[in-house]
Parts: sequence; structure tokens; C-alpha cells
Amino acid sequence: MVDGATEGLSGDQLFSYIRERCPKVTSKKLVRSALLALTDDDITDRNILDTIYALAIKHRLDPVDPDAAYDEEDDAYDEAPSLKAIKHDIIKIVAALDDAEATKTNNS
Repeated sequence: MVDGATEGLSGDQLFSYIRERCPKVTSKKLVRSALLALTDDDITDRNILDTIYALAIKHRLDPVDPDAAYDEEDDAYDEAPSLKAIKHDIIKIVAALDDAEATKTNNS
């Protein structure tokens, strides 16, 4: 996902790129991967973060595909994250975006 976004892909092109490499990807896995990418401290390019965020939002609203391949991992119920943990993750994402913007501004 990050590689595709780094290459300038977005939207349906990025989704196709991901499907080529991971044919069994589900919307749930795609969104989970996107959220993990958004919390990665090594990704500081705001355009890449925005692209990944947009892809996650778009596919978060996808209907469940009844023909999708069964995956035991999809049945695993994780404990819901606490509001405090979610808030912490959001603060990290915003800080990364702010740092990327500051770096971009300083380099201009």
C-alpha cells in the first residue's frame, strides 16, 4: 500500500495495485493495513498519508462481499480499543502530519 502510494497511485489505481499483490484482501484487512500505515513513524510525506487515509475511508464504507474468501482471521474478535488508545493514535497521526508539513515548509 505504501509502495503504491509512494509511486503516485491513488484511489482505484492504488486499490488495483494492492489487489494484484494481495488477491485475498478484504475491506476489513485493507482498512486495518491503512490504519497501521498511518501510525508508522517512518512515513512523513503528507501526500502519502492523505492518499492512504482516503483509501481507508473509501473502503471502510464498502458493503460486505458474501462471495469473499473465508478467512479465520476475520472471525477473530479483538478487544475494542479504549478511547484513550484511539485518542493517542490520532494525536500521533496529527503530529506526524504536522511534522511533515513543517519539514516541507522548511525545505522550501
